[in-house]
Amino acid sequence: MTSSPTTLRLLAISALAIALAGCNERRGPGFQGWVEADMIFVSPDESGRVTKLDVREGDEVKPGAPLYSVDDDLQLADLNQNNATLANAKQSYDRAASLSKTGSGTQAALDAAVSALRVAEARVNTSQTRLARRNGFAPVGGIIQQIYFREGEMVQAQRPVLSIMPPGNMKLRFFVPETKLPELAIGDEVKVTCDNCSADLTAKIYFIATTAEYTPPVIYSLDERNKLVYLIQARPSRPDSLRVGQPISVFLNARTPVADKR
Repeated sequence: MTSSPTTLRLLAISALAIALAGCNERRGPGFQGWVEADMIFVSPDESGRVTKLDVREGDEVKPGAPLYSVDDDLQLADLNQNNATLANAKQSYDRAASLSKTGSGTQAALDAAVSALRVAEARVNTSQTRLARRNGFAPVGGIIQQIYFREGEMVQAQRPVLSIMPPGNMKLRFFVPETKLPELAIGDEVKVTCDNCSADLTAKIYFIATTAEYTPPVIYSLDERNKLVYLIQARPSRPDSLRVGQPISVFLNARTPVADKR
């Protein structure tokens, strides 16, 4: 029995439709998200004018590396004044101690001189610390992500001069619907794809939100903008291959052995 040309065409079209459906399923968009990082912000304790920058954006720094300097005129003057007060306190103490040994002085006078000397020493130590902190040093190793104040600009106290991005602080943020939550657990590994990224990029989940939110505007489509989703955060296995703000797609894998042991 032979099939008619019409029947053959219908069978071919059906096979092609099934193949395309399979391709579309395999090449689904995954869960959309982006790359973020927990930055380390380095700022002076007191306001001042930036006098020197030792780094540029994109530089790699190690812990303790010099970053910037802020003018120290006021702190240096304060240190000089407290050093003068300390010198006077030492003289008063030496005099009181000498009189106490000869019996000409009182114990109260000696105690007062000792107290004044200790206060003066503490103030000098404080001034030295304030002066030393006019120079900023890297508290961690990483990449200089952004410089907020340049040489000659005034920076307020506690305002960051620059930010550092440690590689280990890179994170991925993506959103999944409630129906997918049973498939996820802290420690699970997911597959990550992005433009020009390596094919073997993965990440490990470390945070699963307990509160739903609407799909963020940065990733929603017209069909999904009113859907409730849950935020998931994961640490990439190769943070050096990603960039902050980069869009990504995340695909869920089977529960990892680490997750099963929890």
